[in-house]
Amino acid sequence: MLPNQQNLQNTMLDADQLASLQHTIGSYSPLQLAWASGYLAAKSEGASLSVSPSIVAIPAATLTILFGSQTGNAKGVAKALAAQAQAQGLSVDLKSMSDFKPKSIKNITHLLIVASTNGEGEAPDDAIALHEFLASKKAPKLENLHYSVLALGDTSYEFFCQTGKDFDESLSKLGAKQITPRVDCDVDYDADAKAWSDSIITKAKALLGSESTATNVVAMPTAGATLVAGAEYTKQAPYAAELSLSQKITGRDSAKDVRHIEIDLAESGITYQAGDALGVWFENDTSLVTELIAALNLSADEKVEIAGTSLSFAEALTSKLEITQTAVNFISFWAEQSQDKDLLALSEDKNSAREYASNHQIVDVVKAAPATVTAQNFADALRKITPRLYSIASSQTEVEEEVHLTVGLVEYNENDQLRSGGASSFLGKRLEEGGTVKIYIEHNDNFRLPENGDTPVIMIGPGTGIAPFRAFMQEREATAASGDNWLFFGDQTFTQDFLYQVEWQGYLKSGLLTNLDLAFSRDQAEKIYVQDRLREKASEIFAWLERGAHLYICGDMSRMAKDVELALVDIISEHGKLSTVQAQDYLKELRNAKRFQKDVY
Repeated sequence: MLPNQQNLQNTMLDADQLASLQHTIGSYSPLQLAWASGYLAAKSEGASLSVSPSIVAIPAATLTILFGSQTGNAKGVAKALAAQAQAQGLSVDLKSMSDFKPKSIKNITHLLIVASTNGEGEAPDDAIALHEFLASKKAPKLENLHYSVLALGDTSYEFFCQTGKDFDESLSKLGAKQITPRVDCDVDYDADAKAWSDSIITKAKALLGSESTATNVVAMPTAGATLVAGAEYTKQAPYAAELSLSQKITGRDSAKDVRHIEIDLAESGITYQAGDALGVWFENDTSLVTELIAALNLSADEKVEIAGTSLSFAEALTSKLEITQTAVNFISFWAEQSQDKDLLALSEDKNSAREYASNHQIVDVVKAAPATVTAQNFADALRKITPRLYSIASSQTEVEEEVHLTVGLVEYNENDQLRSGGASSFLGKRLEEGGTVKIYIEHNDNFRLPENGDTPVIMIGPGTGIAPFRAFMQEREATAASGDNWLFFGDQTFTQDFLYQVEWQGYLKSGLLTNLDLAFSRDQAEKIYVQDRLREKASEIFAWLERGAHLYICGDMSRMAKDVELALVDIISEHGKLSTVQAQDYLKELRNAKRFQKDVY
């Protein structure tokens, strides 16, 4: 054999080595292949590398994209943005803010932030640490940073897009320079997000083009970013599933109508984890559509254009436009159209307009102040239908090719007319068993059981907030997790509203459920809520926290979650012998360690 041939043979992998390499890289994403390529190239030059993939240094020519997402919308926009940037040849580092070390922001030169706002102007759970750091005295000067912010929010709330506004203000104060102005998006954000993405990619290419190369090293995505089977079904491309069961689980005399919903995933390949949510697309009630068209004195057959598609006015109101939730902007629009004095005055007061909008559907606003308007102008004033997210009430380990929900029907009377929620009435009443519902999984890495099954968990979930904890218990049982489990559940009455009562009593009898504390507010003269039960068990709760328990809250954001947090701070303060501020910091540390997680709405 010639010397050159011998050298060539020595540099080649043998059959076993090649097979091993192909097996190893077969599941790698393009980003992971790029990282591995850079890593191996450095090793071939004799470099001594001891690197954790999640903290690989980002080169100057990399576009860093950080998202803060509570329900998955910001994450979806950020992932699409990253794919678009990569397609344009840019090197991209995409991360959840929870996987980003705030202090490392001083090493970044080009940053895009996609951030949702949670509740009353609060940052999403995964964004809190970075949000607080940038607003603190510890934040460094960032004169070398170029950035832009896309803020997602809901104009129904007073603090519209507040988290995005906060990030923009903090970065600006630290000396960072805007690539493009911040864009604030309402719930119907697709068009605005796309316009911002197109603009920012063009600007980013101009800024990074001369530095960017195809071989730039990028940070390896974390495990949470790995694609799973069924991932092709998204908000934009949902799966057409079959509703297999809709069963009322509140009593005959209950003031509430809560349904246990089962949906068949069949051969879809869709997978989910306990803690995830299900996105549900729905259609509006045809009787409500008919009532609205009559109130407008328009024709159901008149053609309107929605997102470039021509369809009848009735079809648009049924399947494309939101008519069960009223936006504040619509109040202003209809006040101008009707010139109704009361509505005009209302539209001048944003807080009053929000309250009015939250208690009146579109048809009620129209009936209260009649006006003449064209079908197209009316359609243009409405939001597009957006899917509703429901906490999944099952573990796939237990139910396999099914997904379960716990849905409370939204119903109330307005001028002797029954008004119903769009999605809840669609799932609970209008869609027959065997009917089709379009769905997708919204993965929620901010609401997960502890990895170690020995870890104790405390679950606080009144009303339909019980849903994810049913999934948690199914998962803990299926995986033979040995950690203690404590549930706090509350509702109006024991006999009518104890959701999944037989299941919880079964878990208690088997020993899987260690403690069960119940708060039924109307079973006695003095109303008792879950926060009252927490205070009663204060010393034991603190003892559980001290031995490493994970704490979860699911349910109403506006009242319950706040009252529960106040109770927890008091408990920690009293039994930890801490000041209120120290107790708040204790709870904050639990949250940063992902030992305190919330799924609130």
